[in-house]
Amino acid sequence: MPTPLAPLPLCPPATAARPLAGMTVLVVEDSRLASEAVRLLCLKSGARIRRADSLRAARRHLKVYLPTAVIVDLGLPDGSGIDLIADLTAASPRISVILATSGDEGLFVPAVAAGADGVLAKPIESLAVFQTVVLDNLPPGQRPRGLRVMPAGTVDPDPIALRDDLAHIADVLTSSDDARTLDYVTHFLTGVARSAHDEALESAACSLAARRIAGGSIRSDLARVAGLLQDRIEGRQVI
Repeated sequence: MPTPLAPLPLCPPATAARPLAGMTVLVVEDSRLASEAVRLLCLKSGARIRRADSLRAARRHLKVYLPTAVIVDLGLPDGSGIDLIADLTAASPRISVILATSGDEGLFVPAVAAGADGVLAKPIESLAVFQTVVLDNLPPGQRPRGLRVMPAGTVDPDPIALRDDLAHIADVLTSSDDARTLDYVTHFLTGVARSAHDEALESAACSLAARRIAGGSIRSDLARVAGLLQDRIEGRQVI
């Protein structure tokens, strides 16, 4: 007989100012910058957060715990988040809210087709948008009753998280340049650049992705991306 999933400890009930109190959010995200933004949003909303940085880590977590909501990045180091969304949609009991996130909004159509209840486009930084997407996709019987405060403002993650992300992807680029690695690099960089509001880095990542699709030489695009990463890691460029 399978071991039942362990319920997570109870939290104080939801309030108008903290409408996600009592909820646990699992964010499946390899970017430290994006994860930190969701952590701050959960903190301000009353929810607890757990993080998995890969499909493997997420599946290991989900064998033990049943969160209220899962936010799945669609480009992970060991595969597509769409596959995890499809599995979660078919699972019983089903997680109450399954959300997809990405810097590439073109991936949202297959994510929703796989069963995602909603989407969060990067950057994920608006408290009002975050709370609304989560609450609107809860089953009606689980939504907190009464009026809630519509919060203003955004979260501002620690810049150290951004530097860690850039150092990570620079290491990935130096270790391999095969097709799968480059797909991962362009997806990761596009999301991180959008989260950091770094238009030059986003443009370079998008140009690299487009050149790969077109089948042209990517040498100059790779050099441009590598140069931008080095500038930002060494602090020669203010982001």
